[in-house]
Amino acid sequence: MHIPDGFLDLKTIVATGVASAGALSYSMKKSREELSERQLPALGIMAAFIFAGQMINFPVAGGTSGHLLGAALATALLGPWSASLVLATVLIVQALFFQDGGITALGAGILNMATIAVFVAHVTYRLAGKLRVNEYVASFVAAWLSVMAASTATAFELAFSGTVSLAVALPAMTSVHALIGIGEGIITAVAVMFVRGFNKAHVTNASLQRGDRI
Repeated sequence: MHIPDGFLDLKTIVATGVASAGALSYSMKKSREELSERQLPALGIMAAFIFAGQMINFPVAGGTSGHLLGAALATALLGPWSASLVLATVLIVQALFFQDGGITALGAGILNMATIAVFVAHVTYRLAGKLRVNEYVASFVAAWLSVMAASTATAFELAFSGTVSLAVALPAMTSVHALIGIGEGIITAVAVMFVRGFNKAHVTNASLQRGDRI
């Protein structure tokens, strides 16, 4: 989903850039309202984890490979506004310093992976909460849907740019990413399980040290 330079036309570059800038501006505003200074290190840790996770590819059918997107994971642990900023930061660093995705396509990448994917994951979590779905099942589903949403958006952007027809781009992107999404879902569910378990153990130990009754 990291679109190289030259794959998008000017109208798509401008439109996705404006949309991404607006979304990030709103996320910054909401994050300032909700975050405390003590929570800021968590954003850095999550950004580093997602950055490292995206550098590790896992095999998919047909000789293709995928890597962690991290939108659903960041949303589960940080909330949608901070998750959007974390994903955008990772994408900017990758494009500027590692040539992973084109500079001109950075707006599209942020829109797809740091905005659309995060929004889909957030909506999925909220719906799962109302339906009382198990958190780890919800994490898997949110991760899979976030990958599918981002890949679908990428296909439409390539089609709008005239790079490839939608009839070719959409099935090609979604078929591969349907499999990548399974890996994303498993990683997300396991990571959420680990973090929740660690936090529970930490709270329990703190209570024992204070002499609280469990």
